[in-house]
Amino acid sequence: MYNLGIEMTEEDKKLLSTFEARLRHLMYLHDELKRENTEIKQLLEAKQEEVAKLRSDYNELEVVYANLKIAKTISLTSNEVKDTKQRLSKLVREVDKCIALLNE
Repeated sequence: MYNLGIEMTEEDKKLLSTFEARLRHLMYLHDELKRENTEIKQLLEAKQEEVAKLRSDYNELEVVYANLKIAKTISLTSNEVKDTKQRLSKLVREVDKCIALLNE
């Protein structure tokens, strides 16, 4: 204990001891919260990386699905040729409309 020229009573000593104990406890809690915060930040970063990877995988799967749809449309049997021609005509008309809008 520090002696600053002031005589401390027993009650003062008890209060100071209690204060020191509480301060040490608060410092311990602070360190624990800092450690927990670091762990949570690391977990958040890992989850963000996982989400980014899943989004990338999803986008790749969308492209594959679109390609499969086109491949299925192209590889139809002779009975479905008429439907395929209609779909292709519709796609061509949509592209023509888009080109017309871009030319405006």
